Amino acid sequence: MKKDTDVFFEAIRVGDKDRLKALISINPNLVNQKDARGFTPLILATYFDNEEATRILIENNADINAKDGSGNTALIGVSFKGNLSLTTTLLAHDANVNAVNKDGTTALIFATQYNKIDIVKLLLEHDADKSIEDNSGKTALTYASEKGCIEIAGLLK
Repeated sequence: MKKDTDVFFEAIRVGDKDRLKALISINPNLVNQKDARGFTPLILATYFDNEEATRILIENNADINAKDGSGNTALIGVSFKGNLSLTTTLLAHDANVNAVNKDGTTALIFATQYNKIDIVKLLLEHDADKSIEDNSGKTALTYASEKGCIEIAGLLK
């Protein structure tokens, strides 16, 4: 028989919002339980671009700034995937725009590395710190310049 957490994470993966809501009503603590790989429900929901599950989890007090085993938050994850809607949702619920993972990488650095200009603009509108350096000593501007992302480099200067 599957554990509640396994069923819960499966509901997130397949987008079963009714099962997700039912499981939360039985055990509200599930919203902040990590899976075997260290992913939180919110990080997993955003990874799968599941906006409905993301909304349900946030409404049920999921920790918006919880980190996975690599130190990534949901915002850091969506920043390189480029989902503008999820990025907007997370920022509207006070996601830490300047959180860093174990490599010192921020959402702004990832958005720059993956040339996600709309995400870069949104992060800057929410006061993303352009001066943060990752563990290799590079800022978002450094990456934009190295990758020839002229428009992003202009935003970061």
